[in-house]
Amino acid sequence: MSLPLEGLRVLDLTRALAGPYCAMILADLGADVVKVEPTPKGEMTRAWGPFDHGTSAYYLSINRNKRSVALSFREPRAVELLRDLALQADVLIENFKPGTMEGMGLDAETLMAANPRLIYANITGFGRDGPYGDWPGVDQIAQGMSGFMSITGTESSGPIRVGLPIGDVCAGMWAAIGVQAAVVQRQQSGRGQRVETSLLAGLVGMLNIQGQRWLSVADAPARIGNDHPVICPYGTFQASDGPFNMAAATDDMWRKLCTLVGREDLARHPDFADNTVRMKNREVVKAALNERFAARPRLEWVNALVKLGLPAGPIYDMAEVFDDPQVRHCGMVETVTHPHIGELRLLSNPLRLDAMA
Repeated sequence: MSLPLEGLRVLDLTRALAGPYCAMILADLGADVVKVEPTPKGEMTRAWGPFDHGTSAYYLSINRNKRSVALSFREPRAVELLRDLALQADVLIENFKPGTMEGMGLDAETLMAANPRLIYANITGFGRDGPYGDWPGVDQIAQGMSGFMSITGTESSGPIRVGLPIGDVCAGMWAAIGVQAAVVQRQQSGRGQRVETSLLAGLVGMLNIQGQRWLSVADAPARIGNDHPVICPYGTFQASDGPFNMAAATDDMWRKLCTLVGREDLARHPDFADNTVRMKNREVVKAALNERFAARPRLEWVNALVKLGLPAGPIYDMAEVFDDPQVRHCGMVETVTHPHIGELRLLSNPLRLDAMA
């Protein structure tokens, strides 16, 4: 069975993370992705450590399943070659600062006039126009301006950046969704179209529950660490050998939890009988549970909780993540042969389609 995007020709003119991530998703789904890198050193992430046998782990993480060519973007002949490649492509993806492609004569209007079936995808920091259209954009700036940092961390910590470049990753995923939607519509209309997203818009679009709280009732979510904004107990707890997460999301789950830890009295107490009052007394609830959880290892608690139907799981470091039997079962690591490194382990795409079997 062929992959879903097999036969789709993608010209990847992107660098850093958001654009390459978008192109990699398309490549994983079968598209023929040609990544164009500037001479003489290639795309800038090739220089970002750490390195595996001289090759950047960062670069490896976002460029699987692609072919690459090197061109000097400053030479007229290279621009001609790029134009030729664009005229043969189904999709072009770029994440240059607004105005860069226009300066080379490779803007969407020019290329789509010559190749009406071209889908032109553009990822920027803030949008290609508007008040901040000409601002340089990187992930942490977008995290701050999207509101993500205002709800990440604790009251005492101040705003905290999410631990991975979620703005870049989300923008790449949104762009990949948009490209695939444009491919489907092209099958009906015969014409390509522009696909646009930005780091800022991608993150604001992900605010969902927290954003709607503000839009509906002007309630600004607080920074509450690992606690849930409206459910108790739901968060991180401490066992004898380390932390784990647990969610008693209903009153029935709460009663089962109280029985498990030998504190049936908590379930009967008027200060903890339902979620509304537990939220008012969250710190007392957490302290009472942690006192009991400290007596046994986290996996014992996790297994006991799951057996009762309560969501629970250990908090892993990276070594534990990739040693976990469920992660291995999901096929999240793929071993390939690299021309310079030899045997190389890579993250795999989390989607599972019959065509990928």
